[in-house]
Amino acid sequence: MPNYSWKGRTRSGRVQEGVLVAESKEAAIMTLRKQQIIVTAVTEKGKEFALPKVGGGIGQKEIAIFTRQFSVMIDAGLPLVQCLEILGGQQSHAGFQKILMAVRQDVESGSTLADALRKHPKAFDALYCNMVAAGEAGGILDTILQRLSQHIEKAVKLRAAVRSAMVYPTAVIGIAVLVVWLILWKVIPTFATLFTGLGASLPLPTRITITLSNFIGAWWWAVFLSIGLTVFLLNRYYKTHRGRRHIDRIVLKIPVLGSVMRKIAVARFCRTLSTLVSSGVPILDALEITAKTSGNAIVEDAIMTTRRSVEEGKTIHEPLKGTDVFPGMVVQMVAVGEQTGALETMLSKISDFYEDEVDEATANLLALLEPIMISFLGVVIGGIVISMYLPMFSLISKIG
Repeated sequence: MPNYSWKGRTRSGRVQEGVLVAESKEAAIMTLRKQQIIVTAVTEKGKEFALPKVGGGIGQKEIAIFTRQFSVMIDAGLPLVQCLEILGGQQSHAGFQKILMAVRQDVESGSTLADALRKHPKAFDALYCNMVAAGEAGGILDTILQRLSQHIEKAVKLRAAVRSAMVYPTAVIGIAVLVVWLILWKVIPTFATLFTGLGASLPLPTRITITLSNFIGAWWWAVFLSIGLTVFLLNRYYKTHRGRRHIDRIVLKIPVLGSVMRKIAVARFCRTLSTLVSSGVPILDALEITAKTSGNAIVEDAIMTTRRSVEEGKTIHEPLKGTDVFPGMVVQMVAVGEQTGALETMLSKISDFYEDEVDEATANLLALLEPIMISFLGVVIGGIVISMYLPMFSLISKIG
């Protein structure tokens, strides 16, 4: 059997190493675990056993569930490394499991939990890492994790409410476009051949419909190529500093939809800032993290302007009022919170209010979109049908 050199730590934290004879690496690791040794490395013939570090593809629901379970286990008094090992072992998401195992290995090596999490920014963002760091520094990691889980769960709920409200109109518009495309591509050419064979005089609406059908039949690939190119160029433009601000400003000015997006941004700002401030994160760091997680470049610029003013010694509500992004009620309640020393409580109440406003606004948006979509579909499909029936009237009169 081969020899394996190993390194590890005991439960008390003392580093140990040695050589072990075993059938395989897995058998060597199991033997060491039975001896209450936490393995950090196993080597055979120059080959090193290491847990890979990967990131990305982790949903917010997985993060929320993990955080909730983590807080319960820490509150129950389980050691940090043991919590990470248990939670990592029971993860169904393979990528997230590898991340947690990598975090566990870093913590075993002496790293703080916050520093270990920062190595995986695609799974744990700046807000998460800074709150964990504040919890470790203050000795209230379990409390911080509970607040984090509540914050993530409410953020997931807010995002799900917006997405669910947009599923119906998106599905209806997609199906309508597909139906119209099929009619123009397959059905209209049959009528065009019939009218040509009968020598019917074609009115203007019919000629337009047939021309559009011929274009789609001959240049369908160009249509798809143009749509793909437009989406690609818009995406590239949005990734630029100027483009993102230009598009986000237009979105905020769209009737009804702009109001919904503004309320979402305000709710997110208040919830995030409240969570960070209540967790002991310094106000300047909290504002910077909140700006990066706002989801809108215009709101982000307004928060960063506020941060610069606070850095100069001003209050938060004064620069917020000057940005013209946040509603007056938000500015007034922030001012009251600063004066009474209960800023985090006031921000939490504002976020609760605006999350309810978002639910109501998305319902109203859906109610408004429904008749608009029905009218649009009626005009488009009805116009195609009428344009095909107009030549038949002249043919019927000739037959008569």
